[in-house]
Amino acid sequence: MNPLFTDRTSVEQVEEGLFLAPKFDCNGLIPVVTTDVNTGEVLMHAYMNEEALVKTIETGEAHYYSRSRQQLWHKDQSSGLVQKVAQLTIYDDQDCLWMHYQALDFFKKNSSNNHNF
Repeated sequence: MNPLFTDRTSVEQVEEGLFLAPKFDCNGLIPVVTTDVNTGEVLMHAYMNEEALVKTIETGEAHYYSRSRQQLWHKDQSSGLVQKVAQLTIYDDQDCLWMHYQALDFFKKNSSNNHNF
């Protein structure tokens, strides 16, 4: 386990403790809902594995795990619309994440639709 995380030793430690102890599922994934920090609009529901969560925390930019491609995915590095993390919240039993992001436009897209829904 990554040194950013602590072991899950009890319900009290997880729900009331001061340390990050994410609960990854049997596939090593944790769900994350991503919303726009300015509008509150839901952008997407995705998953992170341990590596994606660590990279997100360390870089301040959203990284996910693509189940279809079976690889890490730096959200929209290819399109130029990078998600800068404004706030990352974990549910009290630490089995899902809620990420508020600020889009960083590096170049204009042809579409004004910046969300996946």
